[in-house]
Amino acid sequence: ILGGNEKVTMQNLNDRLASYLDNVRKLEDENAQLEHHIREWYRKQAPSVSRDYTSYYQTIDQLQNQIVSATVENNKLILDIDNSKMTADDFRMKYENELVVRQTVEGDINGLRNLLDDLTRTRSSLESELESLKEELNALKRNHQEEMRQLQSQTGGDVSVEVNAAPGEDLTKTLNDLRNE
Repeated sequence: ILGGNEKVTMQNLNDRLASYLDNVRKLEDENAQLEHHIREWYRKQAPSVSRDYTSYYQTIDQLQNQIVSATVENNKLILDIDNSKMTADDFRMKYENELVVRQTVEGDINGLRNLLDDLTRTRSSLESELESLKEELNALKRNHQEEMRQLQSQTGGDVSVEVNAAPGEDLTKTLNDLRNE
């Protein structure tokens, strides 16, 4: 589902989340140390009667835990939002690519329809021309047969063929004359 760039982005976001969580833990540790130092300082500075602040410390710890939980939840939400944006961008790019392909195919289909219409008209024209030529051929055959019948009836059915040709040369004599020369 995710391409190469999206995977890298996801890894970067996960690394950032881990970094935030490490920073939160470090800050909690430093905060605990500071609280310990503050308690020690107050214990040393305070008069012999010290007040019990343990209930406040528990409240502070609970609030700090809530802050950490809220920070982690916010980071997860940011990560989810970034993932959703990348997915939406991916789908938008796919949609735009498919739209271009669809428009190209529709253009090709329209061009092919026009070509089909032209070919259909040409075929229809050629078929009607063929029918016309067949009818003309049949009419010519009928006329030819009728003329042949009329000519045969005029000549009485006898046909004589005479060939008028010039008398041929005697080739043997011509060859002998050439040899003698």
